[in-house]
Amino acid sequence: MDPLSIAMLAILGVLIFFMFRNSRKRKAQQEELREQMVPGVEVMTNFGLFGTLITMDTAKNEAEIEISNGVIVKVHSQTLAKVVTEEAVEDGAPRSVEEAMEIANREAAEREAATDASTDSETPEFGELSDSKDDKSSK
Repeated sequence: MDPLSIAMLAILGVLIFFMFRNSRKRKAQQEELREQMVPGVEVMTNFGLFGTLITMDTAKNEAEIEISNGVIVKVHSQTLAKVVTEEAVEDGAPRSVEEAMEIANREAAEREAATDASTDSETPEFGELSDSKDDKSSK
């Protein structure tokens, strides 16, 4: 056999190895998700519906989700995407969009104040453009 054929067979073997490995990983993740899906947990569906899992029928592949008090929706069990858990919030991280906008506006105002203070000098700094004709004649 020539070296090119051996190299191609080796690459094919590596691809098949990774294909089986990824398949096993995906199955393990699905099994872990199924173990977490017990009645009473908050879940999210593939289409973004949040609710509390009421029942899960594996024989019919159906799940009942309570999305509001007394409102129960029946969905296919494969649409359950994940179990919703509370994520730990970092210190200083904004908790809402409004808070993030407040922080961004305050930082922008601080930057403007700093640039206004630095542009009070008459001579332009490196990289700045000058509008006065006197600066051009002095060069």
